[in-house]
Amino acid sequence: MERSPFEADLASTSFDEIILQQGELISDKLNMLRMEQYPPNAEKGLRQFSLAEVAYFLGVTQSNIKKLHLEGKGPEPTTSKSGRRSYTAEQMLELREYLDKHGRAGKSPYVPHRRDGEELHVISVVNFKGGSGKTTTASHLAQHLALKGHRVLAIDLDPQASLTALHGIQPELDNVPSLYEAIRYDEDKVSITEVIRSTNFPNLDIVPASLELQEYEYDTPVALTGSNAKEGRLFFTRISNALKEVDERYDIVVIDCPPQLGYLTLTALTASSSVLITVHPQMLDVMSMSQFLLMLGGIMKTIRNAGAQMKLKWFRYLVTRFEPTDGPQKQMVGFMQAMFPNQMLPVQMLKSTAISDAAITKQTLYEVERSQFVRVTYDRAIQSLNAVNEEIVELVHQAWGRK
Repeated sequence: MERSPFEADLASTSFDEIILQQGELISDKLNMLRMEQYPPNAEKGLRQFSLAEVAYFLGVTQSNIKKLHLEGKGPEPTTSKSGRRSYTAEQMLELREYLDKHGRAGKSPYVPHRRDGEELHVISVVNFKGGSGKTTTASHLAQHLALKGHRVLAIDLDPQASLTALHGIQPELDNVPSLYEAIRYDEDKVSITEVIRSTNFPNLDIVPASLELQEYEYDTPVALTGSNAKEGRLFFTRISNALKEVDERYDIVVIDCPPQLGYLTLTALTASSSVLITVHPQMLDVMSMSQFLLMLGGIMKTIRNAGAQMKLKWFRYLVTRFEPTDGPQKQMVGFMQAMFPNQMLPVQMLKSTAISDAAITKQTLYEVERSQFVRVTYDRAIQSLNAVNEEIVELVHQAWGRK
């Protein structure tokens, strides 16, 4: 039987050389695609938002915003030939600040920054198994929180850097530092402020990821047994200590954890105020989550005995990629709701071609134009995402003690 070209290459070249070559090839092709979409030195832009979207994110009626415009108050929107108004994300912030100063009396909800006594809220999005919608959840959550007026820091802790790519950064080409630089054990450690980058969303910054993050998984066991073992034994404090340097700059931190139970995930969890576990409602995925929880519980007990203090305000399971017409999936959701009635988010993130199609161009549903999709498909997906994110916003506000 004639061998395939790949088998022939494997016979004459070592496996590591082949995968390096193929990794470089994919990276080069992706860079070519990126250059076509984003010219050199170009920054990722952001579309304008319709009047209905602005009203939703500000929590006011459309007529309220129209009235402000007609009275010459607030920023000047873009008006189409048909009379439709739209605003940039920056103008939404201006509107929010205007309403905060001139809106209804009493405690205003328009600028929802942290108040005195409210702690920085850190949400870790985790799952042991890839493909659970973890990065989709983290990216849309961070952007939704920012559009709602919160100051948000997104941290990509996954060396695969999908969250980073969604925000227009290609780590191996852009040569950006990751959180590793702020949590490493040697004298080259820097402040987290040096690795934070702004995004195309006002109010949203990001700490990119890169393959370098994997070094933390190798460094920590060495630190645990090396000459500075005391510092190594407190590895779980490194992210929380880094975040103390930017505590006043943000209201909420969203961490996209790697799909494995390593030191990075454990360090993120011990820095967290809350944990969101994404799960695809199929038997194998739920079985995998079961193993993840068993291992996580055992390991967290060990590091708690070593001095780790987890002060979780809440944790929830979020069903992702849910197809309501799929009988077995509905059955699995019911199964989980019966087991964990208090920990299951009451809404699910629906599976949608709109989300996957947007990701092809490294965008989220908050970035793409509605007109690019079948409107029913887009509306169904965005309503699902908003419903999930609203539940999480409510949990954060409850953790702060807000009514």
